Amino acid sequence: MTTISLHAALKENFGFEKFRPNQEEIIRCILSGDDTLAIMPTGGGKSICFQLPALVQPGITVVISPLIALMKDQVDSLKANGINACYINSTQTPQEQQYLINGLQANDFKLVYLAPESLSYLDHAFSQLKISLIAIDEAHCISSWGHDFRPAYTNLGYLKNRFPTTPILALTATADKATRSDIVNQLNLVKPKIFVASFDRKNLSLEVRPALDRIKQIIDFIENKPNESGIIYCLSRKTTEELAEKLQNKGINAKAYHAGLENTTRSKVQDAFINDDCQVVCATIAFGMGIDKSNVRWVIHYNLPKNIEGYYQEIGRAGRDGLPSETILFESYGDLIQLQKFASEGSNSEIQLAKLERMKQYADALSCRRKILLSYFGELVKENCGNCDICKNPPAFFDGTIIAQKALSAISRLKESEALAVVVDFLRGSKNASIYDKEYQNLKTYGIGTDISWYDWNQYIIQLINLGYCEIAFHQQNKLKLTYLAKKVLFEGEKVKLTTVLKKEKTKVEAKKPIGKTATDSLFEILRKLRSELAKKEEVPAYVIFNDATLKQFENERPMSETEFLAIDGVGKVKLEKYGDQFINAIIAFTKNKNEKTKKEATTYKETLALIQSGLTIEEIASKRNLGQSTIASHLAKLYTDGHAIPIDKFINKEEISKINEAKIKLESPLTLKPYFDYFEEQIPYDKIRIALAVLEKTSI
Repeated sequence: MTTISLHAALKENFGFEKFRPNQEEIIRCILSGDDTLAIMPTGGGKSICFQLPALVQPGITVVISPLIALMKDQVDSLKANGINACYINSTQTPQEQQYLINGLQANDFKLVYLAPESLSYLDHAFSQLKISLIAIDEAHCISSWGHDFRPAYTNLGYLKNRFPTTPILALTATADKATRSDIVNQLNLVKPKIFVASFDRKNLSLEVRPALDRIKQIIDFIENKPNESGIIYCLSRKTTEELAEKLQNKGINAKAYHAGLENTTRSKVQDAFINDDCQVVCATIAFGMGIDKSNVRWVIHYNLPKNIEGYYQEIGRAGRDGLPSETILFESYGDLIQLQKFASEGSNSEIQLAKLERMKQYADALSCRRKILLSYFGELVKENCGNCDICKNPPAFFDGTIIAQKALSAISRLKESEALAVVVDFLRGSKNASIYDKEYQNLKTYGIGTDISWYDWNQYIIQLINLGYCEIAFHQQNKLKLTYLAKKVLFEGEKVKLTTVLKKEKTKVEAKKPIGKTATDSLFEILRKLRSELAKKEEVPAYVIFNDATLKQFENERPMSETEFLAIDGVGKVKLEKYGDQFINAIIAFTKNKNEKTKKEATTYKETLALIQSGLTIEEIASKRNLGQSTIASHLAKLYTDGHAIPIDKFINKEEISKINEAKIKLESPLTLKPYFDYFEEQIPYDKIRIALAVLEKTSI
């Protein structure tokens, strides 16, 4: 096929104007009959690589997929684009399965999805079907070197023997060199073309935090994102349930998901999340591989992951639509010890322990995190990413020898019998029961660290644990123990470098201005509501109709004709016919209302401007217009910043502006007026503060 015809098929069937990196090259290999291995990150567009060839070739494409939910998701998406596809699995009755097999034999479907365990359903029908392509998704499951080994995948090697002239496409988001080689060998691929796409998901921010009071941190994080879906990965089933309950008690719509739940319960949770009826899922790693939900805005790891492959795949479930998304990993040494125990007891223990150590090194890193991830998968970059916690707040090192000596000495004085919290209380000279009941206040070094905050001491001791000077005895109630390296600091003069503890930004909490929160009357929210109504009517996930990125494009470009609507990424011929009128009408109605509102605002500002220029005071204008003084003050401020001729000195003098400017600097530019009002002990009214800030804003411009 020509490049033009491939691009035309892409737009008509899937709504995209151009291919993502490597997609077109992979498709051309398949159309040439070559076996292919494609390593593409989550959200990189793997499904197009086999769905498009399925449409342009005669015959049927067989897709091996590990989870029923993933099959259903992709079949729903294909049907929404007017493409005939089906799945066959153990949830269906023999009659339903036979009906679908008959449909395949009659060429009613272009794609059929099967789990590796379900291949036997088609075994007797294979000889009667023309198979144009076999696609094996999540191909890393075939390899014991990988992170999600699945025994049923090891039987797939026979497919090449049975269909020697049919190209096989193996796809995965995460596979190191050893796993890639194993996939090729076990699937019996013949001289396969291998494509490794960039693993750089620039839209994902990366952050690692110490696991101090992580539940409060998580609640604060979610409360600032009321309309955003997210996943919290936990190490144990018990933790998922406990965490979900704590979030529910705070009014957060959260549910637990793990393999120990009944199938119906798991399905209900997954469906609720997919359909935006549940905001947060607290889950073990059993959740996610089958989730094609494009509008997951954040992923949190409550515990340290087992390896970088799993971590990368799990964070990749955020931001599949390409919009900015956040990831947070909480690091705890308790998690590390538990994971080491699991790894040492499992198969390939030496490899799994080594991979866990790489994961720990990533979490402890003081250099660009994205560089570490990319280099793990063999992709080397020189520039720092600017979108991880290290790049945003580069650590500053200082000579922390005295701090280290105080901490290690305190652990020693307490006879290595107390956990971190008591050691910090001892250093801080706290007068609580944990100190006085054991008469620790009488020990020589009690209170030698009163000049350092409780939070900072926690951070410094965690750094000393990371550096190997002390360790946590988890089997002894988390007591802190000294290692042999501590003697070098206490008795041999070894220097210790620590990093400066980064302070929390108070203004962000104070502002309570959720990141990503959109006004309920914004065009995006109106279109989001329309999408939700259509999805419920059709019983499909909302993102199957249009993903968030497409809605954002509608909001930005406001298409008001079929031609303009079709030009948007994610709109193909079928979706234009099904949804075009409803979305176009919503956009036109919003734009009309917006224009009318703008005209009304222009009129009301014009009236205020005329009264200001006639010499009336704010109080007089408010009375004349039957509006509040704060409303008139806000009019005045906007008119001034917009460049209208305002006799500003009639409303505020230079001395007052100077004072408010000083307050702005000291308060670090708060986003609300109340901090200024409190700062001046209520002596400068809100109106003057508002006007002064307008003057300062215009001056800075």
